[in-house]
Amino acid sequence: MAILNILRYPDARLHKVAKPVTEFGTERLTTLVADMAETMYDAPGVGLAASQVDVHEQLIIIDTSESHDDLRVFINPQIVWASAEKQVYDEGCLSVPGVYDGVERPAQVKVRAFDAAGAQFELEADGLLAVCIQHEMDHLLGKVFVDYLSPLKRNRIKAKMLKESRGLEREAALRAAGRRY
Repeated sequence: MAILNILRYPDARLHKVAKPVTEFGTERLTTLVADMAETMYDAPGVGLAASQVDVHEQLIIIDTSESHDDLRVFINPQIVWASAEKQVYDEGCLSVPGVYDGVERPAQVKVRAFDAAGAQFELEADGLLAVCIQHEMDHLLGKVFVDYLSPLKRNRIKAKMLKESRGLEREAALRAAGRRY
C-alpha cells in the first residue's frame, strides 16, 4: 500500500469529469482502493474520490465510523433518489485543507453503485454518510465543495490555497538545497 498525493484546490485536474470503471476485481483496482484508503485514513478524512488522487475514474471510498473500520467502496455511483428535505452541513475537503463552510444538500439519498468485485448494490443514507456520498460524487463530476460558495468566498479560498502552495514549494526547495527554514 502507498500514500497517494492528494490534489489541492485550485488544481485544474480537480475539475476533470471521471469516466466509468469498466473492469472489476482486478489487482489494479484492488490496489487503488487500498492505496486510497491508506491515504484517506492518513490525511485524516472520512471520504476520498479517485479524482482527488488524479485517477479520473468513478470510484469513491467513505468511512464515517469513529473506529475507521467501516470502509465503503462505491464504483460508478448514481443517486437514484434524493429527499426534498435539505440540510446544511459544514463541509471540509482533503483537497481544500483547513477550509470548512456550510453547503446545502438533500438530507437523504439512495445510491446505486458497484463494489470492487463488480456486485451492484443500493444503499439509503442520511446524516454524515449522505453528505459524504454527495460530496465525493461531486468530485467525480469535476466539482469541489467550494463551487457551492459565493464567488467572494471562493476567490478568498483560492488565494489562500495558492499562497499556501507557494509556501510549501519554497520549503521543499530549501530542504532539497539542504537549508533550514
